[in-house]
Amino acid sequence: MKKQFLPQKICPVCNRPFSWRKKWEKNWDQVKYCSKRCSGEAKKSHR
Repeated sequence: MKKQFLPQKICPVCNRPFSWRKKWEKNWDQVKYCSKRCSGEAKKSHR
């Protein structure tokens, strides 16, 4: 599969697009954030 055809999502924290990665192969539907940093920021702001 070519990189240009990989699925993409928009990170709700930084509003940047991020592409599918091999490590997310089994849980792509549950992936919300582009990085651990954004995931941490979302948890901080939720408190």
